[in-house]
Amino acid sequence: MAKKTRGTRTNYPSDVSDEEWAFCAPYLALMKEEAPQREYSSRALFNAMRYMVRAGCPWRMIPNDLPPWQTVHQQTQRWIKAGCFEAMAHDLRMLLRWVAGKSGQPSAVIVDGRTLQSSPESGGRAGYDGYKRRKGSKVHVAVDTLGHLLALKVTAASEQERAQVGDLMKQVQEITQQKVEVAFVDQGYTGEQPAAQAAQHAVRLEVVKLEEAKRGFVLLPRRWVVERSFAWAARFRRLSRDYERLPISLAGIHWLAFVCLMLNAFFRQSA
Repeated sequence: MAKKTRGTRTNYPSDVSDEEWAFCAPYLALMKEEAPQREYSSRALFNAMRYMVRAGCPWRMIPNDLPPWQTVHQQTQRWIKAGCFEAMAHDLRMLLRWVAGKSGQPSAVIVDGRTLQSSPESGGRAGYDGYKRRKGSKVHVAVDTLGHLLALKVTAASEQERAQVGDLMKQVQEITQQKVEVAFVDQGYTGEQPAAQAAQHAVRLEVVKLEEAKRGFVLLPRRWVVERSFAWAARFRRLSRDYERLPISLAGIHWLAFVCLMLNAFFRQSA
């Protein structure tokens, strides 16, 4: 059965290249391409999702030369629930580490949280972050020393970052097969409780702070890596705020954003 198209197809900067698609396709194959219920190709759906996440448009404003937004949204939820983007991100991270001359799994991670302003769609589950003076959601992440995403958890912005250490370290150790030994954090994670949570998973929590007070912006050793990762994620306009009704959707879009970043980095470095 021939797959449908919608008029003249425009090439967008967010489209996957042929070599990128050859890598991605096996991870996204939840059904055969020739399945009778499939009207649009997986590549067309994946390109439409990448466009939406990169451009930051609402689902209903996906361009008409891409598959219908209802179809893209439905397939996106299937991929997120199946963990397709996470699996892809973990393999890409290992490949990039090998290209950089490092072992496939890290022994150190950097942990931090990022608060996203709520929107009418996500306002029902939002919390207030008194430090940032912002109502919304908080995305807690752990990245390796190259800045690639390892683990992620979404909570209301009112939740303390230090309270998420246990869940993040559990994810990290499951993913890396117990390879991580130390996690670098900022002063917001100071205290016995987060250190004890990390120790339960055989991880030492190391708080990075300046030995003396300084004025203005100061680049903290190790800690700057996760801030750069947040800056990478901010290039995807869908992640400028929390536009998702469900936290699993917000988490899935973060995984997709890092997949896009790592795909580009891997094929650029291996060219």
